[in-house]
Amino acid sequence: MTSFKQISAALALVTLGAAAAIAAPVTYSVDSSHTFPRFSYSHLGYSTQLSSFGKTTGTVVLDAQAKTGAVDIVIDMTTVNTGSTDFNGHIQGEDFLDTAKFPKATFKSTKVVFEGDKPASIEGQLTIKGVTKAVTLTVTSFQAVPHPMMKVPALGANAFTTIKRTEFNAGKYAPYVGDDVRIDIAIEALAK
Repeated sequence: MTSFKQISAALALVTLGAAAAIAAPVTYSVDSSHTFPRFSYSHLGYSTQLSSFGKTTGTVVLDAQAKTGAVDIVIDMTTVNTGSTDFNGHIQGEDFLDTAKFPKATFKSTKVVFEGDKPASIEGQLTIKGVTKAVTLTVTSFQAVPHPMMKVPALGANAFTTIKRTEFNAGKYAPYVGDDVRIDIAIEALAK
């Protein structure tokens, strides 16, 4: 009987240890080759212009069991791609992104809101041109499963928010060129 109690106690400890390991937060490193923030705005009412950034780094921390998380993203603003080499340079000027003084934009989460087992929104602080504003990213898709090729835990999500560029000192030609700018981010990240 004593041996049965010892085995039962050992199994209970192993089970508790395994549960604690599963519930632990996982830190993911942003996969820059599959993470591309985009932004869109009205151009004189004629069209919606779409542009993107080519280099994004950062981390995502997810505790699926506790339904908590954190997001810390850095966007290299000098990698803006408007589709036009000339306009890439123009939009990096003082009146818009001013990448000579502010080469990076950042987003740091303050709260991740879950619906069921998945994040539904991410509240945080967005900094562009040295100006920081509270924004909420709406998550439109989310998946956290092992990467089929890399064989490590991975996650991916799509999310968006809308800002007013005049609030970030980038408002030249507003309101003719739209003040409302939608920011979409497609992100993938791999466990460290």
